[in-house]
Amino acid sequence: MSHGPRSGLAAVSSALLAMSRHLEVRDVLKTIVASARELLDAQYAALGVPDDHGGFAQFVVDGVSEEQWKAIGPLPRQHGILAAMLHEARAERLADVRKDPRFEGWPSAHPDLVDFLGLPIRDGDEVIGALFLANKNCPKPEGGCGFTQDDEELLGILAQHAAIALTNARLYERSRELTIAEERSRLAHELHDAVSQKLFSLRLTAQAAARLVDRDPSRAKGELQQVAVLAAEAADELRAAVVELRPAALDEDGLVATLRTQIQVLDRAHSARVTFTARGVKALPASQEEAVLRVAQEALHNALRHSGADHVDVTLDRHGGGAVLRVTDDGSGFDPMAVRRAGRHLGLVSMRDRASGAGGTLTVESAPGKGTTIEMEVPGG
Repeated sequence: MSHGPRSGLAAVSSALLAMSRHLEVRDVLKTIVASARELLDAQYAALGVPDDHGGFAQFVVDGVSEEQWKAIGPLPRQHGILAAMLHEARAERLADVRKDPRFEGWPSAHPDLVDFLGLPIRDGDEVIGALFLANKNCPKPEGGCGFTQDDEELLGILAQHAAIALTNARLYERSRELTIAEERSRLAHELHDAVSQKLFSLRLTAQAAARLVDRDPSRAKGELQQVAVLAAEAADELRAAVVELRPAALDEDGLVATLRTQIQVLDRAHSARVTFTARGVKALPASQEEAVLRVAQEALHNALRHSGADHVDVTLDRHGGGAVLRVTDDGSGFDPMAVRRAGRHLGLVSMRDRASGAGGTLTVESAPGKGTTIEMEVPGG
C-alpha cells in the first residue's frame, strides 16, 4: 500500500465505520465515495448506480465543486469504461484512461482524468454499482499508472463492504416504504368503512325528506334535521382520519430528518437538483411540524411539476423559538396576482391556510422568468 500497514488499516477501519453510520441510500453513497477518495489519496472519486435504461439512477461524485458539477451537465450514460465495469464486472486500472480504445470523451467542463482505477460493486452475482477513482496524488513513474496493485486490492475490500452498506440501506428504505404503505392501506379501509356508512345513511335520509316535502312538510323537516346531524358526523369522521394521517416519520424521526429523506427521494426521482439545508432548528409542536412538512411538500410539487426548474433549494432555519421554511426554485416563475385573478391558486390557498392554522405566516415572491420563493414562518411552542 502507499501508506504504511498501520495507517492503511486505520484508514480502512475509519472508512468502514463511516459507512455503517448511515441508513439512507444517498448518504451511504456519499460516504463510500468520500472514503474511497481519501483512502487512496485521489483527486476524484465517483459511484454510479445503474438503472435499467442505459443510464444511472444515482451518480455521486467527490472532488468536484457544485458549480463544476452543474456545468458538466446531465448524468453520464453507461458507455466506455463505465459500461465495461458494469457489464463485464471486472476491475479496470489504467495509466491513462484517455488512451484506452473504449474512451468516448467527456463534456468540456469535465475535469481531465488521467490515471484511473475502477471496480464494480457486487451483491452476489448482481452488479449494483461502479466505483472509480482518478488522478492519484503522487509522483507518477514515466509511462506508468499512479494506482498500484495494492490500491486495487484495498479498493476491492472497500467495494465489498460498500455492497453490504448499500444493500442494508436499500433494505432499510424499502422497509420504511412498506410500513408507510401498510399504514396508509389500513387507514384507507377504516376511512372507507366509517365515512361510507355515514354517507349512505345521509343519502337515504335526504331521499326520504324529498318524498315527504310535499305531503308531510313537518316530517320532511325532521328528516332534513337528521341530514344535518349525519353530515356533521361524517365531517367529524373525516377530520379524525386526517389527524391520524399525520406522517409516521414525523413522530419517529422529527421534522428535519423527515424533510431530508423526502427531499433526497425527490432529488433522485427528478432531473432537477433538489437540495436541503437545516440550521439550528429545534423540535416544534406536532401541529406546526406537520404544517411545515405539508407546505414544503406542496411547494416542492409546484416547483418540480410546473416551473421547469433546474434547481430547487429548501432551507429550514431556526427563528427565535420557531422556524422559517424557504423553498426557492430557478424556474419560470409566475405573476401571483394574475394567478389569483384567473382562479388558479397552485396550492397557495391551502398553504396559507396551513400556515395560518399553525399560527404562522406565508409569503410568496415570484415573477415571470424570475423563479419562485415560498417562505413560511411559524412561532415556537
